[in-house]
Amino acid sequence: MLADKDRIFTNIYGRFDKSLKGAQARGHWDGTAGIIEKGRDWIINEMKASGLRGRGGAGFPTGLKWSFMPKQSDGRPSYLVVNADESEPGTCKDREILRHDPHTLVEGCLIAGFAMGAIAAYIYVRGEFIREREALQRAIDEAYEAGLIGKGNKNGYDFDIYVHHGAGAYICGEETALLESLEGKKGQPRLKPPFPANVGLYGCPTTVNNVESIAVAPTILRRGASWFSSIGRPNNVGTKLFMLVGHVNTPCTVEEAMGITFRELVEKHGGGIRGGWDNLLAVIPGGASCPVVKAEDIIDCPMDFDGLREKKSSFGTAAVIVMDKSTDIVKAIARLSYFFKHESCGQCTPCREGTGWMWRVMERLVRGEAHKREIDMLLDVTKQVEGHTICALGDAAAWPIQGLIRNFRPEIERRIDEFSRNAHRHEPVLAAAE
Repeated sequence: MLADKDRIFTNIYGRFDKSLKGAQARGHWDGTAGIIEKGRDWIINEMKASGLRGRGGAGFPTGLKWSFMPKQSDGRPSYLVVNADESEPGTCKDREILRHDPHTLVEGCLIAGFAMGAIAAYIYVRGEFIREREALQRAIDEAYEAGLIGKGNKNGYDFDIYVHHGAGAYICGEETALLESLEGKKGQPRLKPPFPANVGLYGCPTTVNNVESIAVAPTILRRGASWFSSIGRPNNVGTKLFMLVGHVNTPCTVEEAMGITFRELVEKHGGGIRGGWDNLLAVIPGGASCPVVKAEDIIDCPMDFDGLREKKSSFGTAAVIVMDKSTDIVKAIARLSYFFKHESCGQCTPCREGTGWMWRVMERLVRGEAHKREIDMLLDVTKQVEGHTICALGDAAAWPIQGLIRNFRPEIERRIDEFSRNAHRHEPVLAAAE
């Protein structure tokens, strides 16, 4: 259970002043120059010691990622790119940071940029986030006016921040597709290696980080790595923005300790399951690309990277999509299949062809118009897509279907039986009509 004094985002609901003055009153931009004075190595070591893992879904250690940037420049400039292309269904946390607490991100960009020797940050904001982009731009303008960023600023490190908005493509949330889009090209993932830390934006060393990963950095460095790493479980530490969406009584975005159990999260912040705990059917624990988990498996599960891996799912962005027994689970997963089919960039054949194929089979399974052998065939196709594409969109399309078949196979089979029973019932009528 997270105490109020340990919350990093103190204005996530926009109840207070989100201007620079308000942010400073809540402790942001406090001693930023002092943190920078301690040097690059100190910041990176402190971030490593804090145990912060990327908050965008993959969970890669943030300090380690920063350390991949070249220590000495070979003549090319380095860049920090912030991924604010929050387009995963169910995920709505970065939006709250941009909208209500944008100075956490602006200050984070300066400190992270300094730590990796970057000359500028580019914040790539989802195209649909219009008010969010305006709030972020206002915060950046205030920081420039107050001499906190820009050339010859008070913090002693020249640094610029630019906001770039996308055009509504989910694929641009993948870091290399984001870089392509930022350069003005078609948003298609790049083949790796080379990795962005060596050849990123404009062919220069680049680190791409999630909004939340960057926004928490200043507070971690102010309060110390040991404070942050004392929250949660080993390897799954710190505070995290959780989103409760779907069939809870009070859907919300809330900052909590990593490893809080699903039951505690829902009882404390979600106002309980709609219709009570007996009405819970299933949960997608980390945004649309994570495999669905059955009610009985998730109730007492710790909500963190390791807890959900044990349940054969993943923590993702902590976008907890709750589904009660009124949900048509097969139809829900079919809808996600359509999303991934629609958002595939078409570069890799397994994904371009496979996502459409999987969606069409899913649509038939929703109605029961299929043979039982097709369930295993579909599972087989998800395995042919998963791991055979340049980026993880193929995996993201395969996993929800794998989770459905693993956990709800009897429901799919029931529909097939029901459909074939109804079909047989009408056969003699058709014969008589002929």
